[in-house]
Amino acid sequence: MLLTLGAVITALAAGWYTLFGLKPYTVSAADVTQRYAYTLPQPVDLQLQQDENNGYHFHYSSFDGARVNGYMRFPDTDKDMSSPVPVLIAAHAMGRAYQRWWQDSYKDRPTQESTDKITAMALAKGYAVVTIDARNHGERKDAEHSIVDIINNLHWWGKREPYEQMLIDTVRDHRVLLDWLSTQPQFDATRIDVTGYSMGAQVGLLLAAVDARIKRVAAVVPPHINNRTAIVAPLSMLPALADNPVWLFSANDDEYASEKENTQLFNALPNSDKQHHKFAGGHLLPAHYVQLFEQWL
Repeated sequence: MLLTLGAVITALAAGWYTLFGLKPYTVSAADVTQRYAYTLPQPVDLQLQQDENNGYHFHYSSFDGARVNGYMRFPDTDKDMSSPVPVLIAAHAMGRAYQRWWQDSYKDRPTQESTDKITAMALAKGYAVVTIDARNHGERKDAEHSIVDIINNLHWWGKREPYEQMLIDTVRDHRVLLDWLSTQPQFDATRIDVTGYSMGAQVGLLLAAVDARIKRVAAVVPPHINNRTAIVAPLSMLPALADNPVWLFSANDDEYASEKENTQLFNALPNSDKQHHKFAGGHLLPAHYVQLFEQWL
């Protein structure tokens, strides 16, 4: 009876994988260029609204007409603003929102990633910091296409397209933002860096790979993305990162990227100007990891 039951379970698992399991595929440089390309029907019209913290809420229409919302702040007021300032673009984790880079808690839940401390450090170092909500996140949540549904459909039913499109369009939203940033005289277009936590680190690596306006990357616990979703896997785009110094922050017991996978990613990064900072624990790094940003910034 047990053997029969085991055989049935094995057969069901094999049938499920045949029908729904994600199959590996490869992408070419031309594929990447085509999928991440965009056109704008008109110049970016980014609308700013100053708040009481000397920051600016903003919104703009992306390449497809979607509304993008975000927040930026200039360096601390005692810094010299007579010349253009460098820019740090900060990308949030999956299920989070841009506020995680600005507040130590949001909606009564603490910002356990300590990303708000990185923002404070960057502002003190003379950077302008800019953040937006990713697609299907924060103020851009879509009740008909929730993150939970997108991930469940990816893993259970092999529907990779919604997940891939969410990442691709988020990267393209950032490219449209770069179109505006690079034309503003108050920003130094030669010093635009990106950092991100988890999915945000993935976005940061992808953005640097497809857009030469990004100079350096600090990728904090990026998930391991293999060739089953190759078009959004940084490993698929390594040659395009040849000009980008990268710092990788990883954990030795991360549930989304093993120690071996993190080492594989770091070793494959083509620019010799790179550092790998490893921590004990899981996907949520100990708070002191932020101290290393003092040197990176």
